[in-house]
Amino acid sequence: MSKILPILLMILGLAGGIGAGIMLRPAPPEPVAAEDSPPKPVEKSEPSALYAFDSQFLVPIVEEGRVTSLIVMELALEVDENQYDTVAAKAPLLRDRLLQIMFDHANVGGFDGMFTSNNAMALLRRALREGASQVLDDVVLHEVLITNIVRNGA
Repeated sequence: MSKILPILLMILGLAGGIGAGIMLRPAPPEPVAAEDSPPKPVEKSEPSALYAFDSQFLVPIVEEGRVTSLIVMELALEVDENQYDTVAAKAPLLRDRLLQIMFDHANVGGFDGMFTSNNAMALLRRALREGASQVLDDVVLHEVLITNIVRNGA
């Protein structure tokens, strides 16, 4: 009897495992008939263009009432090609808004420490994209690109 019990337990365990596998098996995928649904047309997007600002953005880092370092940034906006002229016409407004966002970012310590980490740069890009979108109203803004960033000073 003592030799039969382990064999019986192995058979019960094997049967339980097979039963659980059958019960938990995923349902087979439903066959898709080719004539039921036509393929969705691929959306054609406008070719994009990069609007690069003609000069750099300078952001002072102020600590205890004095400028301790300077952030030098170059930005570009990815927009639809047919809206490039609209963006160029609003460049002074864009520059003002983007500078204010960068000043705010500097004032809350966004350029301290490891300011080029993924999280810090993602926060800055998101804020810049939202600010630029507000200025550009109807222009489709795909992305704000930080093409160059340097910290000069301590």
